[in-house]
Amino acid sequence: QWRLVESGGGLVQPGGSLRLSCTASAFPLQYHSIGWFRQAPGKEREGVSCISTKSSTTNYAASVKGRFIISRDDAKNTVYLQMNSLKAEDTAVYYCATCVTLRLQGMSFWGEGTLVTVSS
Repeated sequence: QWRLVESGGGLVQPGGSLRLSCTASAFPLQYHSIGWFRQAPGKEREGVSCISTKSSTTNYAASVKGRFIISRDDAKNTVYLQMNSLKAEDTAVYYCATCVTLRLQGMSFWGEGTLVTVSS
């Protein structure tokens, strides 16, 4: 079963930055919209950002707009999430999956997630 793989999580201080990566060894990301989603303790999973094929369209949740940047490098079969000005409320497990860009809706091939902790 195909599954995407997330990496890049860790512990960072408020105001800091992290870059997450989403890749797959045998799954060509270039033909799919790919998104990032997160789930904080005790909360439902929410859409963070999605990027369409050929980077034609991007979408962001209001809570991260202006701080996070999604991008893709199809030659490396990787989608990135650059997270800047991190806040404590960004603490969550971050997942990537195929998505419906304009709806920030996750679809399939969910990864196992990478933990981001924002704390001083």
